[in-house]
Amino acid sequence: MNRRARVLPLLLTPLLLTACGTGDPAEDPVAVDATAVADASASARADAAPLAPDELEKRAKAMGALPELVYVTRIPGFTLAQQSVGVLGDDGFSAAYTDGSGAVVHIMIERGSMTEETCRSQPVGDISGESTTCEPDAETFYRTGGGRHEYALPKNGHVVKVSAEADDVSREVLRDAAVSVHRPDAAEAAATLPSPKPVTTPVERGDLPPFGDGAPDNSVGIGG
Repeated sequence: MNRRARVLPLLLTPLLLTACGTGDPAEDPVAVDATAVADASASARADAAPLAPDELEKRAKAMGALPELVYVTRIPGFTLAQQSVGVLGDDGFSAAYTDGSGAVVHIMIERGSMTEETCRSQPVGDISGESTTCEPDAETFYRTGGGRHEYALPKNGHVVKVSAEADDVSREVLRDAAVSVHRPDAAEAAATLPSPKPVTTPVERGDLPPFGDGAPDNSVGIGG
């Protein structure tokens, strides 16, 4: 059974440095306060300039995701892992939120549907080959399988899934994250979606002939 890495390397760096220190921040300059890191990350996101609606669409399409499949959530004690933001499948969207201690909540949105009849036939999170349990919970489905649990929220033409390791995140926290899932406002979109990479102009080479297959002229004169 293959599992994707749950813990993101950049986020773990401060924690690994702390573990290698003396354990006393006052005596060890390497020790890092995970709460301070989370607060700094939240502050940076709050300072992001809001995006115009067309800019949100531009950024989503630039990364390959459908704009209508971009969702965010709010989880007390968790912050968005910026490097986790990306495309899921053909044109879906995914992101991860971490509390700084290794617990990670994933949100994944793809086109499709889910009903009570099909709930058990779909894997939990990104794990396949495991049996799935399915329990209706209000307008969502609470699902478990392969050591993970998940809330699935069927929408119009797509499904939003909020999942985590069952041992790391409680069902209550996961449900709160699912209830808080929403389409991003302008400020949230600016803090979540990366800026499109600038378009670069190809460099013109002066040694390419204007005819033939464009290969460089490597011929030599008389005498070699």
